Amino acid sequence: MGLVVSIQIGKVRQLGTEGAANPMDQPWTTATIKEPVSEPVWLATLGFAGDEHADGRYHGGPDKAVLVYSEDHSEAWRQEVFKNPLPPGAFGENILVSGMTETDVCIGDVYWLGEVMVAVSQPRQPCWKQARRWRLPELTARMTKTGRTGWYLRVLREGHVQAGERFALAERPHPEWTVARAHVVMHYMKKDRESTAALAGVAALSEAWKQELRKRLPQA
Repeated sequence: MGLVVSIQIGKVRQLGTEGAANPMDQPWTTATIKEPVSEPVWLATLGFAGDEHADGRYHGGPDKAVLVYSEDHSEAWRQEVFKNPLPPGAFGENILVSGMTETDVCIGDVYWLGEVMVAVSQPRQPCWKQARRWRLPELTARMTKTGRTGWYLRVLREGHVQAGERFALAERPHPEWTVARAHVVMHYMKKDRESTAALAGVAALSEAWKQELRKRLPQA
């Protein structure tokens, strides 16, 4: 069982300066900067109360209601990139968890989180905004290469969640499909038709990932 270290929510922000010479300083819009909350927060099918998304095309929705990231990766990031400890929400996550990583969690896993029930829907695909936030152009690519991406949850039963709750596994329908393995198939096995078809056939996988995988398969 993983422990919820902290819960983060964030509002859409307008950052940067018009006309700035450095691309990193030019205007951009994001909700990736999320702050910890101490009180219980209502978790609905579209996410935590008060949490926002800057771009609904790629973020949010029932299949990506909650972004989870593992605190277990913090030491690797400190040694490789950041040098200093990172704050909760450093990777735009809603839930920072310890005791669970992409190699432990499987697509379709159903967990009780206090009074809430959630299910793992897909690995997270890091976007450029993580690199922009930390002014590290290589960060998004490094997250993808290492597989330290995090994962998304859909909400099966709404309720309040707070720090200190534990993820209690209720069901594991696809033990062969860890988040780590799904990530590798999506990003590094694009020509492997067998693996692509197998992942696309996982019922619990998010619809967006199913559609992307099916595009790679020959049409009947």
